[in-house]
Amino acid sequence: MPDGKRSRRRSSVTRFLEDVIDDTKDLVDDAVDRAKDVERDARRAVRKAVDGNDPAPRDEMDDLKKALDELTAKVERLVSLQADTKKTSS
Repeated sequence: MPDGKRSRRRSSVTRFLEDVIDDTKDLVDDAVDRAKDVERDARRAVRKAVDGNDPAPRDEMDDLKKALDELTAKVERLVSLQADTKKTSS
């Protein structure tokens, strides 16, 4: 009888360890798969940003150029007003 109990105990501990190891493998596989997905998504995002295929940055650049042109026009107007003021005061 003692031999029968020992074999049951070993097999139950063995099954338990097998289940723990299998669950650990599944967990690691899932973590690796998610890491691959994150890496792939990050690469795509960086590639998109570098390639400039995203229309948002172009729109932003157009807006910035427009604002810069307006600001340049205002500065030129102020410079000419200041020059006119110096001429009349001299």
